[in-house]
Amino acid sequence: MKSQIKRSFKFSISIAVITFVLAAIFSVISSSMLSDLMWILGLLIVFLIVLVGVLFDMLGTASAAADEPPFHAMAAEKVFGAKQAITIVRNAERVASFCNDVIGDISGIVSGTASAIVVLQLANGFGQSEGSSVHLVISVLLTSLVAALTVGGKAMGKYFAIHSSTQIIFFAGKIVAFIEEKFKIKILPSEKKKEARKS
Repeated sequence: MKSQIKRSFKFSISIAVITFVLAAIFSVISSSMLSDLMWILGLLIVFLIVLVGVLFDMLGTASAAADEPPFHAMAAEKVFGAKQAITIVRNAERVASFCNDVIGDISGIVSGTASAIVVLQLANGFGQSEGSSVHLVISVLLTSLVAALTVGGKAMGKYFAIHSSTQIIFFAGKIVAFIEEKFKIKILPSEKKKEARKS
């Protein structure tokens, strides 16, 4: 029990550090990119950030909702990505935490920052300064739109995640397998190493 709490505490600390670093990186990149772009391109980037958050939220939910047996049958037939899908399901708690909390929350923060920059660009385009009534109206409308797309998108994503979890995790497993094979990057933990630590 103590070892589980210790592992959970270590994971929480590592997730907090990763979130801090990723949030800083994405905020700097998005701010520097948007400052040199037209507002319409900036708006597209905001929507892209929202989409990333929705997709990762769906993946995190699907990892918790999926069952292992279908992937065992695929792995027995050596279907590409099946082993990675099994690893995703077995690490559902960590996958969900990373996808829903880390990427999902970072997407929300960065999309808010990016929206503020786009609002300022739009207001300047209308010849309005920050704090004007036009700036306020644009800010309210865009913030409301981004919030609606984020919440609505995540609600729809959760529906698909619960009802199509096997297909989503299998697709994710194939992507992970492709990255690991082509770029020689280990994304998921090795199941053999995990079993060795337990024994």
